[in-house]
Amino acid sequence: MEIKQLEFLVGVFPFGAPSHYILGSTLMKGLTEAGHDVTMISPFKEKNPPKGGKWTEIIIDELMEPIKKVFTKNDPFKMEAESAISTGIFLSKIGNLVAEDALKHNKIQDLIKSNQKFDAVIITQFGVDAMKALAKHFNAHLILFSNTAAISWLNQFVGNPSLPLFSPEILLKLPEKMSFIQRLKNTFFRLAIMLYQNIYFYPQQNEFIQKYFPSPVDINDLLYNASLVLLNSQESIFTAQPLVPCMVEIGGFHVQPQKKLPDDLQKFLDEAKEGVIYFSMGSNLRSQNMPAEKREAILKAFSKRKKILWEWEDDVLPGQPPNVKVGKWLPQQDILPHPNVKLFITHGGLSTTETIYHGVPIIAIPILGDQKMNAYNAERLGYGIVLPFVEVSEENLSRLLDEILSNPKYTNNAKERSTIMKDRQVKPLDNAVYWVEYVIRHNGAKHLRVPYLELAWYQYYLLDVFLFIFGVIFTVLFVIKKAVSYLYRRSQSKIKKE
Repeated sequence: MEIKQLEFLVGVFPFGAPSHYILGSTLMKGLTEAGHDVTMISPFKEKNPPKGGKWTEIIIDELMEPIKKVFTKNDPFKMEAESAISTGIFLSKIGNLVAEDALKHNKIQDLIKSNQKFDAVIITQFGVDAMKALAKHFNAHLILFSNTAAISWLNQFVGNPSLPLFSPEILLKLPEKMSFIQRLKNTFFRLAIMLYQNIYFYPQQNEFIQKYFPSPVDINDLLYNASLVLLNSQESIFTAQPLVPCMVEIGGFHVQPQKKLPDDLQKFLDEAKEGVIYFSMGSNLRSQNMPAEKREAILKAFSKRKKILWEWEDDVLPGQPPNVKVGKWLPQQDILPHPNVKLFITHGGLSTTETIYHGVPIIAIPILGDQKMNAYNAERLGYGIVLPFVEVSEENLSRLLDEILSNPKYTNNAKERSTIMKDRQVKPLDNAVYWVEYVIRHNGAKHLRVPYLELAWYQYYLLDVFLFIFGVIFTVLFVIKKAVSYLYRRSQSKIKKE
């Protein structure tokens, strides 16, 4: 079949979170370098525009505000102890804020009113479902990108199996092999989230569609119409799971070749023959905002070690020991490959993919979103240990540092996972480009859709079948009971007559 050159692609990554942009921009830049015309919608300006195709940016700086407001009103370090239900509602509220702020923005409205043509709309599957209407508006194929593995919030849209018995919910700290009580908890949580989404979240997103599109459609006509799902996962990061044909794993696609480090960092790492502990809480959480008592506990534990490299966002780290080197921003992907980096202390977000790629064990201090799932997954796979933020203390951190640095199994497991991640037939970014092109080439690739996606939810879960079976059993038992009762009364009447 002749390959069709894509005319236009639009990438929709509106969250003001650097980690989200890293993933979205890497994907869209890869498509540009493959020779395609790409329009990128995000709050960030690309520092290194790609070559090969045409790169256009629609930069909406204002989309940084919803994230700032939310984290100003809510201390993320206190949210770690909140219930999974509260966290789920919190994330959906952020999604609503970002979706409406994006759709009503004059730049997006100008795009909607333009006569541009797009072959595909690639959109983050994270709380902005109303923006999927862009695909319908431009008569383009809808492609979803997931920051994480296949989870229940996504699986429903493409009919991917995710029964509560083997798929722990992303916000719950549950093992894959769950006990009866854990399965019960997992099931009730999923039902609660489904009810919340269908009663509040999706109707709210639907209102945005009706309000900001000239020819609005119902959101239910969009949610189940994805041609392709690109997953930021792989067997080295997560346990193998069932995937329908339209789901493709590209985990690790954003990892870049190591670049030269700044001279001071290179010298610091080269001279640390006894090893370096690298500490970063990611791009969204700021270490400088953590409670003073936690910071002091961490510093006391660090003061007993040789070399520490800490990504600290302020000019001054109070109580900084002489063995701790800080930087407002550190090139993580260039630091982790250094042979003297022996341990990575992380929040457990996007960093888990990078640390696996470079074979470095972790201590994970998860706070929000998918961080708990990633952290406990690292512990289960044996390349990390979880330290809940509420349990951070000098004693606990010192104990875990001793355990990981003295026990080679953690490093060995990390290196084994690294080997698995790198042993691939095709580079993950090349694979993503291929499948995006494939969807366009085959006009949406409807042959990849599973037929049971057309079933109603109660049909998919066999509720109508079970209801019928229970109805038949009840009817049969009822008839038997009535018959036995009738025969018994008749026999008793006969005895009385005699």
